[in-house]
Amino acid sequence: MSSTTDNNDTPPTTKTPTTWTGPRKRWVPIVVLLFVAVAAAALTWLLTNIFQRKEEAKQPFTQVVELTDTTYDPAVWGRNFPIHYDQYKKTAEDTDGDFVKVEPTDEDPRETHTISRIDMEPRAQLMWRGYPFAVDYTAPRGHEWAFIDQVNTKRTKDPFKQPGTCLNCHGSMPEVYDKLGDGDRTAGFHAMNAMSFQDAAQHVGSTIACIDCHDPKTMELTITRPAFIEGIKKVKALEGVADYDVNRDATNLEMRTFVCAQCHVEYYFAGEGKTLTFPWAKGLTVYDAMAYYDEIGWVDFEHAESGAPALKAQHPDYETWAQGTHAANGVTCTDCHMPYQRNGAAKVSNHQIMSPMVNDESINASCLTCHNSTEDEMRQRVEGIQTTWQNSLNVSFTALEALIKDITAAANDGSATEEQLALARDYQRKAQFVVDYSFSENGRGFHAPQYAVSILNQATDWARSGQLALRGVVVENSKPPAQAENHMPVQEN
Repeated sequence: MSSTTDNNDTPPTTKTPTTWTGPRKRWVPIVVLLFVAVAAAALTWLLTNIFQRKEEAKQPFTQVVELTDTTYDPAVWGRNFPIHYDQYKKTAEDTDGDFVKVEPTDEDPRETHTISRIDMEPRAQLMWRGYPFAVDYTAPRGHEWAFIDQVNTKRTKDPFKQPGTCLNCHGSMPEVYDKLGDGDRTAGFHAMNAMSFQDAAQHVGSTIACIDCHDPKTMELTITRPAFIEGIKKVKALEGVADYDVNRDATNLEMRTFVCAQCHVEYYFAGEGKTLTFPWAKGLTVYDAMAYYDEIGWVDFEHAESGAPALKAQHPDYETWAQGTHAANGVTCTDCHMPYQRNGAAKVSNHQIMSPMVNDESINASCLTCHNSTEDEMRQRVEGIQTTWQNSLNVSFTALEALIKDITAAANDGSATEEQLALARDYQRKAQFVVDYSFSENGRGFHAPQYAVSILNQATDWARSGQLALRGVVVENSKPPAQAENHMPVQEN
């Protein structure tokens, strides 16, 4: 019998399982179950959130109150649009750092106003000598201040007799028009224009408000200023568009500029009724406006020192923008000054309405949506454009100042003939209007850089030609240079 033990008779050795299904891994199914549950919950939350955001996009606001054509108070609109209203109230903030603290008085209850532009630029004070702007002209600030600043400027107080027309751009007008026109806003517009400023101001219930730019029933952008309705109709007629009704025919893209252009424009007060009128019958350039004024023989004032018949430019932001590359490419006022912001699924247009150069966030929201650049690069680019414009403005102001002083001296000492004085004064009228036009425009050269510098160059040339005229030298440059067609925004819906 063999002494070797048969392997088949050896008792089996017991070993602890090491597979995933062994007793040490019994928690794995629990983990898998929990993971599936969490994933399912996350997916359910995601789908629910997407559904909610889609519903938010369909219903961008909750109607708390019903808005009508007579809901004038912006605070009531704010109950439906709290985010917009909070931003709108921020137009009171000093975003440019140019507020000046002052002691309130019985005559002027303001605690702040902005820096004086005629103190900063004495040559502007000389330019307006004999006109109210030579007495008081401060830098503009947010919409919250539009009415109170206009009421308290020295330009609207004695001895100056200003018409109610001045209020068209400084108060919420639908309420005023409705009151004075018994519901007929065009009639109310004419009634207010014909009143004194002080009497008309008594009817203003609010500074510029929601109802000035939005239809209270649909929230669509709308034009409420009759002067713009008539003005843009003339511009469109020049383009071959007959019987243009801006509230009927304008695209949404155009409206995003037109609501601003109701006020940020050049204008004058026509006729005995002091009707607010935009000089656009010949086009939108400074030369078009000048040609229009020349044709109708319009004069704002006589210069107190030189005796020249003078024009006073207002704030032609829209007309200047219309000559620039942004207008040519369909970039609107609101794209830069009221850029969109995200609030949930909804896009909210920023109603603080300020310069995009205020901070990096606003540069990012406006400039960098189109420009592949950085905030610092964009700031440097804008500063470069505005510095170039400022240098050109300085040259033009120096030339205009010299012409005014030369005319005044020649008239006093008899060194020039009446014909020479008349020609020199006409050159002053032209040069002064262009300098004033560019100085009073709020973009400081940025809205149309090449155009802004080119018109200042023309103003300098006219001023120097006026000096030559006093010395008997006649230069054939009285007409403005050839100009390109006006740029208008791309026609898109």
